[in-house]
Amino acid sequence: MRGEPDVDAGFDPAKHEMDQTHYFEDVAVGQEFPIPSRTLADANFAAFQLASGDNHPIHYDIEYCRARGHENLLAHGFQALIQTAPGAGMLPHYFGDALIAFIEQSSKFLKPLYAGDTVYPMLSVTALEPGRTTGVVVLRSTLHNQRRELILEGLQKILVRKRPS
Repeated sequence: MRGEPDVDAGFDPAKHEMDQTHYFEDVAVGQEFPIPSRTLADANFAAFQLASGDNHPIHYDIEYCRARGHENLLAHGFQALIQTAPGAGMLPHYFGDALIAFIEQSSKFLKPLYAGDTVYPMLSVTALEPGRTTGVVVLRSTLHNQRRELILEGLQKILVRKRPS
């Protein structure tokens, strides 16, 4: 009927999930969580400038960059870092409700990242630190460009629930 919602009694929004919940015990050292590749265009640089407030010309003035030997706009280190955000890939969906928190990160910026580069982010499990009811999953984060150069590598830690008894 017109004006009344068409309700499907068999549909449950609580069951609309990307993956089943995995717990600390379900993950293994060496397991990889790729994040989709993406090409960083001028719009990405503009959005990052807006979000960060960073206004240094090395990131937003092509002539300034060229005068200093760079081929294009140079990404801010944090702009490279955010490409490895776990939420940009399937990792949070893998853990589902078992994921408690993102608790630590560190990174090294090894090569320049330029506007127009395509990046290939990856998270790889390097260690598992069990606790009583939770565990810490230690991830190596890497970011390569289209030239196969390692631009960034780092460490991330997430806190995950153990399987309920």
